[in-house]
Amino acid sequence: MTIKPPSSELRHGLRALATACAALLIGSTAHAQNLDVTTSFSILGDLVTQVGGERVKVHTLVGADEDAHAFQPRPSDARSVGGATLVVVNGLGFDDWMVRLARSGGYKGEVVVASAGIDTLGMTKDDHGHDHGHHHEEANGKAVDPHAWQDVGNVRRYIANIADALAKADPAGATAYRANAERYDGELQALDAEIRATFEALPAERRKVVSSHAAFGYFGRAYGVRFLSPVGVSNNAEPTAQGVARLIRQLKAENVPAVFIENVADPRLIERIRSESGARVGGTLYSDALSKADGPAPNYLQMMRANLDTLRNALSGGS
Repeated sequence: MTIKPPSSELRHGLRALATACAALLIGSTAHAQNLDVTTSFSILGDLVTQVGGERVKVHTLVGADEDAHAFQPRPSDARSVGGATLVVVNGLGFDDWMVRLARSGGYKGEVVVASAGIDTLGMTKDDHGHDHGHHHEEANGKAVDPHAWQDVGNVRRYIANIADALAKADPAGATAYRANAERYDGELQALDAEIRATFEALPAERRKVVSSHAAFGYFGRAYGVRFLSPVGVSNNAEPTAQGVARLIRQLKAENVPAVFIENVADPRLIERIRSESGARVGGTLYSDALSKADGPAPNYLQMMRANLDTLRNALSGGS
């Protein structure tokens, strides 16, 4: 049997079909790479990047080593948020300014709350007289601690919420988002187990530290570490002389082994507490922001491991 070569019309049709398919693929890729997501602060920006991968372009307003509590938006920020495909916030009162900025910038879409569904930690006046929750979201009449990402278990919920939101905004990428989220969730589970094992190995009396502000409540609840702080959830809070004096007396009485500076806080207060209490400075903790790319905490996983190493060395008596 003789097979005739395809006619010129058929060859032309096949070429046209191939060109159309290529255009669809290119268009799909371009769409995927242009899913513009705006987040409020660096930790959240990294989490969205981990789930979104190459399909998203993430713009973060409060960058590495910057304090979201003290952030002052510019007009250009409102325009940037207004033009986003998706806006993701932490919630719990931490970045309410982001919601207002999105609306003033003309953003009409859904504002995704990454912390939705977690078991929140309430805040009340502590024994140093600091009102930790005066400007944060309230649940059942009690102020809520917004620093939920300090518990790795909570971040697993963040990742699931982010994956759902990205899949809704970009259905073609749903499979990729789910796969990225599943991979990252495995890494989070391993990290969570590592942190738990580390602190379970330390005597309870050594699991006491002082940090610049009250950003580690969720960490303390999850991993059995007691954190004390001279100020509340915001680095802008002003500690009273009486409150600081009480804290120093408490540190001496309880023999707290170390105090810690935070990457977004003024170190002078911690230095004063160190000099008057006799506790040593155990190092720098990353609370509300990642480090720069060349620092020890350029992403969430490395941030939590950097904090773990710093705490372990100080509380175990290492250098």
